[in-house]
Amino acid sequence: MTGRPRPGAAPDDGAEEPGVPGAPAEAAEAAAAEAAAAEDTAAEDTAPEDTAPEDTAPEETAPEETAPEDTAGAPGGPGPHPGGRSPRRRRDPLAAVLIGVLTLLLGFAFAVQVRNTGTDEDLAGAREEDLVTILDELDAEEARLSAQITSQRAALRELSSSGDQDAAALAAARDRVEALGILNGTVAAEGPGLLMTIRDPDGALRVADLLDAIQELRGAGAETMQIDGVRVGVSTPVTGEPGDLRVDGRPVDSPYEFVVIGSPQDLQTALAIPGGVVDRVGRQGGSVETTTADRVVVDALRPLDVPQYAQPADGDD
Repeated sequence: MTGRPRPGAAPDDGAEEPGVPGAPAEAAEAAAAEAAAAEDTAAEDTAPEDTAPEDTAPEETAPEETAPEDTAGAPGGPGPHPGGRSPRRRRDPLAAVLIGVLTLLLGFAFAVQVRNTGTDEDLAGAREEDLVTILDELDAEEARLSAQITSQRAALRELSSSGDQDAAALAAARDRVEALGILNGTVAAEGPGLLMTIRDPDGALRVADLLDAIQELRGAGAETMQIDGVRVGVSTPVTGEPGDLRVDGRPVDSPYEFVVIGSPQDLQTALAIPGGVVDRVGRQGGSVETTTADRVVVDALRPLDVPQYAQPADGDD
């Protein structure tokens, strides 16, 4: 039995025609081609479905695109706070303080009002005996406060009087110190007085003659004096020999210039007494000249005398 030739294929010369067993191979090739075509078609049909999420992605991100609309109402304002939360506004410290003070004042006023209201209600409902007791207590408190005021006023007057006495005592002590300073030669002094010049050309003036002149001036009321720029104090010594005299340890020489504070008339009268210093200096070949003045200045100073043996005595002994 001979087989049929395959359509479109020319039989080779001398070749045997393939039999029916070759048909399954052709069927397999056709099935493979159809399967490949089916896969290509399926890929084209499913491609739009794979991109569908990309088309709808903007709808999911729509809230993020509209987020800036929340801050559009505040031009120039701060940007969105990190994390999506708006920043807190800072409070003005002055406003906070004012609010606190007003709150305290309102609370205090309310407390006072409540207390007054409560007190009025208590008094309105109190018995007559209770009201009398309260009135007595108020009178006693008023008397106590009045006594305290009187006591404080008395203490104030005492302090004022004590202060005045202290001021007067201080002023008196200051005046005494100044007076003692003038007498002792520790402070300068000025006032009416006398200028006296003793000339001793022969150098015959002795210590006794100079001491007599000082004592006569003091006896006439001289308060302080200086000789040749040396201050004469209460304990000023006069030493030396004729022609080499010393006052308070400092040398003095003719002419001896005296500056004396005291009554000018009394001083001049005392020097003119017969047998006084003027007569003695004249008998020794010298001379004395005096001039009164309304104001003379004794500005030479000496250190304060510190007693070595004398001490203040206790008045009770």
